[in-house]
Amino acid sequence: MPSERTPAKYRQIAEHLRAGILDGTYPAGQPLPSEEVLAKQFGVTRPTVRQGIAELRAAGLVEVMMGRGMFVRSPHSRPSYTRPRGVRSDSNGRYVEADGLRWTDAEEPAVTRTDAPLALADLLDIPPGEPMYTYDAVQTADRGRLRQLHRTHVPFSVLLDTKYEEKAPPPAPQLYGALRDLGHDLQFTEYLRTRMPLPDEAKALRLPDGVPLLHILRVTLNRESKPLALEEFQLPGDDLELSYNL
Repeated sequence: MPSERTPAKYRQIAEHLRAGILDGTYPAGQPLPSEEVLAKQFGVTRPTVRQGIAELRAAGLVEVMMGRGMFVRSPHSRPSYTRPRGVRSDSNGRYVEADGLRWTDAEEPAVTRTDAPLALADLLDIPPGEPMYTYDAVQTADRGRLRQLHRTHVPFSVLLDTKYEEKAPPPAPQLYGALRDLGHDLQFTEYLRTRMPLPDEAKALRLPDGVPLLHILRVTLNRESKPLALEEFQLPGDDLELSYNL
């Protein structure tokens, strides 16, 4: 019979720590051995240790605190980041995100003409296949430590008989001001779901294997609840919680 394959070193590290967490060797809230100690113990490099730790983070067993080290996560512990959700108008009348973060595009947003798929057409209350302007951007904040994918969809039908009938409107959040200038009073609805990332999404967000993403759909509506635009936000889901004022 063929011999069983020896697990990769990073998996050995993950299994060793997982067993210690589950049997109480490493109690909740207590620090784990440092990367340096684990690297010497298993005869590996620190990046290999980090790969093992990433598996435990994805499983919700470990949290990494900047400047403090790695700790066993308590089931009652808070994630490192709490992000308020929502849109508000500032003193200058501009629409800004409730989290107050200054998101910048890593590169110029790509604008394409797309046809509305069934799921998005349902949220936008338009026929499937209706053409839309779609913007895609990778965005960063907090000096590059935070990343998100941001996509904006605007149906062509919303822009009929406006100055944007022959040219693309700006992407959100500048889109909000453009819609207001067209006479719309705006309100917003968000839908939140989790899923595993596609390979290109994991690469863009720098997600370790096994880490899910938060997928937020925000619909911009007018006062009569007619959908005007739809945004998609994709965020790392391993160390983040969202807060909403109700």
